[in-house]
Amino acid sequence: MHIPHFHPDDAADAAMRIFWQKGYAATSIQDLVEGTSLSRSSLYNTFESKHGLFQHALRRYHGQTAAIVALLAEDGSAVARVRALLQQIATDELTDASCCGCLVANTALELGGRDSMVTSLLGEHFNTLEVALTALIQRGQQQGEISADKSPTALARFIVATIQGLRVLGRGYRGVEQPQRLNDVIDIALASLCRAKA
Repeated sequence: MHIPHFHPDDAADAAMRIFWQKGYAATSIQDLVEGTSLSRSSLYNTFESKHGLFQHALRRYHGQTAAIVALLAEDGSAVARVRALLQQIATDELTDASCCGCLVANTALELGGRDSMVTSLLGEHFNTLEVALTALIQRGQQQGEISADKSPTALARFIVATIQGLRVLGRGYRGVEQPQRLNDVIDIALASLCRAKA
């Protein structure tokens, strides 16, 4: 049964879950019709194409980054904030029974560099993280917690890369060694931030 009235964001959220589970290429229009409870005509009239719906879904997923930015903006130790973020990423991967991973990481691997519009949206996501992390690292440098002889922007980019690396490792490795692999990455990433002991 197709619903006569709907909000595009609700349809995009439903579609996002399908793209997240199956990937862009493997998701059919019929999958989207069934998953959103909308007719083909409603989908095409609202989003123009599968690609248009995917872009809207990716923008909706990007909104979840606000929670990460809020975490990084909390008071206290800058290194502790980064640790909390990386531990959260690792926990997400270790408890992801569906093995869906991160939609941004999945999309970057599937379409990044091959689809200009999607690549632009991915860049917006990574830039948001980079800006928030740069501000946090600058705060840590001012407090003497993070080495001041390193570029805060370069360190922020390294942490963004670490986040994506954790996502990929989380999906690529399973079994008893997986937690240790992820924790090793986190420990080395945090060590790269800290000031050398006198």
